[in-house]
Amino acid sequence: MKDQGGGRARLMDDLAGVAGGAFSVLTGIRAEIEAIAKAQAEAIIRRLDLVRREELDAAMDVARRAREQAEDLAARVEALEAKAFSSQVETLGDSENATKQSKPVPKAGSKSSSGA
Repeated sequence: MKDQGGGRARLMDDLAGVAGGAFSVLTGIRAEIEAIAKAQAEAIIRRLDLVRREELDAAMDVARRAREQAEDLAARVEALEAKAFSSQVETLGDSENATKQSKPVPKAGSKSSSGA
């Protein structure tokens, strides 16, 4: 009867070894299937011309910065235009004042209004 006990133990050890080997094989198959599925999904995404989230986020960041720069430049142009306009108004105002302040020179031989 001792042989039966030893035989059972050996059988159980063999079954445990087979189960462990099967588990390892199943784990490897699972990893292989996941890799194939991932590769297929990426191929489909490339064919559909979809982008990854990281690429979209990067493009959105570039667009945001470009919009901010455009707004800054628009504000600068507006300020420069206002400055140029006020400079033109001052120049026109100065030339009008200069014209009003200058007295006309009487022509030779003309009568003056002082009655001399």
